[in-house]
Amino acid sequence: MFGKLLKIEDKIVKVENLKKTIQANVINFHVIFEETGENGGNFFKIVGEIIGMNETEISILLIGEIRGNEFISGVIKYPSVASVCRIVYKQELELIIGSQDYNSSDTILIGSSSLYEGYQVTANMNDFLTHHFAIIGNSGCGKSCGVASLIQNLFYYNTKMPVNAHMVIFDVYGEYHTALSKINTLPNINVKYYTTRTDVDEAETEIVTIPAYFLEVDDLALLLNVNDSTLLPILEKTLQYVAIFKGENEKVIQYKNSIIAKSLLDIIGSGKSSTQLSDQIISTLNKFHTSVLNLESPIVQPGYTRTLKQCLNIDQNGKMGALQFVIEYLNGFITLETFSIDRSELVYSLEDLYHALEFALMSEGMLTNATLYEKANELRVRMHSILNSEQRKYFEYDKGYIGKEQFVKSMFLTSTNEYAQLLNMNFNYVDERFAKILTKLYMKLYFEFATTLKERASFPIHIIIEEAHRYVQNDNDIDVIGYNIFDRITKEGRKYGLILGFVTQRPSELSTTCLSQCSNFLIYRIFHPEDLKIVVSISSNLSSQDIEKLKTLRPGTALVFGSAFRVPLLTRFHLPDPMPQSSNVNIVSSWYE
Repeated sequence: MFGKLLKIEDKIVKVENLKKTIQANVINFHVIFEETGENGGNFFKIVGEIIGMNETEISILLIGEIRGNEFISGVIKYPSVASVCRIVYKQELELIIGSQDYNSSDTILIGSSSLYEGYQVTANMNDFLTHHFAIIGNSGCGKSCGVASLIQNLFYYNTKMPVNAHMVIFDVYGEYHTALSKINTLPNINVKYYTTRTDVDEAETEIVTIPAYFLEVDDLALLLNVNDSTLLPILEKTLQYVAIFKGENEKVIQYKNSIIAKSLLDIIGSGKSSTQLSDQIISTLNKFHTSVLNLESPIVQPGYTRTLKQCLNIDQNGKMGALQFVIEYLNGFITLETFSIDRSELVYSLEDLYHALEFALMSEGMLTNATLYEKANELRVRMHSILNSEQRKYFEYDKGYIGKEQFVKSMFLTSTNEYAQLLNMNFNYVDERFAKILTKLYMKLYFEFATTLKERASFPIHIIIEEAHRYVQNDNDIDVIGYNIFDRITKEGRKYGLILGFVTQRPSELSTTCLSQCSNFLIYRIFHPEDLKIVVSISSNLSSQDIEKLKTLRPGTALVFGSAFRVPLLTRFHLPDPMPQSSNVNIVSSWYE
């Protein structure tokens, strides 16, 4: 079939077609150029891929070399005129597409080769699972089945069970519950389900929960959709005051009184009319008061005693006659002493945070600054909205105080304290905005956990995010809180054992930083120009022929490439067993049967 070498153009070699016929069935097959040494021995082999042919010549793209028993991507030397070209042998093929012993504990089965019948595409476990990866393709191309197949392969085809695995799937549509059910029957392997459905009553399924006392300033900023970094000091004050609200000792009450008194004096000094002052002071004291400072507090004056509320009465001239007595009374509560309480093991609720936020708004002098108050009051309104919705249940933890490290580890324990290797986080029952918030909160929780372990990377966690383009975006987090948690994990997480996998149909909408940090890619059919540009930009190993293949791939087939693969390979993923609930609607069945 292969005759003499005719010419070399860049990395494309033209070889004489001895059969003078076009054999389309060998397009994309790999070939070997054997280079003979001085003593007649083969000292290295150049690997190529057939990319085209006509009746006179065969075009071969050079992709790498085989030296010893190792395939090396990229070509340094070119075939000589005397080199012999032939189809790759079985032993050589395994060096290119991966070991065929996919039951080995250090090998992961990816799928079947689309070119070589009966051969499987595999990857070294470490090469694949110690790097961030992306699975990209249009809707309906088989991404969910591919994800399910990969996960099942990890557990089905292995001489040893990965009993110490920690995998988390952020399941946007609740597709994977069924696909993971068979894994749950394997010896010493458990799957634990979390859901945003608040009336769940299924065994081994819990409501998604993050204790309210885990929330830091940046978490609150995400939860309350803060888009202005100048509001962060109010959230910092909120966390300071929430501890005060949980205390009732004398020093705590003294500090509360001082804050309330300062705020009331700010109102009095605002220059408003007596009626406005009276109304605002009464309104404030109805909301914020202590056993000592409230509307019924007695103000003792020579000859008689009146309550604070009575001193706010307006006379027939529209004046507040006892205003000076009120001022003097409030000044008696002012203290310059600073006060703080350790929150490290303090348990408080979202409602406690709401009251603390209101207190922070008052203490910052917001009540006398209409413009600033309106801007900051949006935080209170948003928090109030969460408190009066089903969303509050996701922050209710009724098991007492638990540290973050203990909480994360407990997520991987079943109700009978067995170890769960897989967590399925079903976010199907909340809107997209709130699902994005929950995802980010969990990402930060996992990142803090991983980075504070005494033994680095001793508890690796693999996280797969479905519909990643909806959550992992180039948003304004970095402008508000100083970082994007997804970007931070992709840049720093690997060394701590925190690995992300992104599943998306729109890579052009995904965070560019996250995508740039991925080392392995599984690309299904895509044809949108912007998405194709992104794919071209993320790999220097893809040829123009590879890009053209992406436009016409069949459902269930992907082009896989990256650090875990020697060369880009067309791979047909096995149908998962069981299947995820991601099939397209059957219109014929729905309409006519």
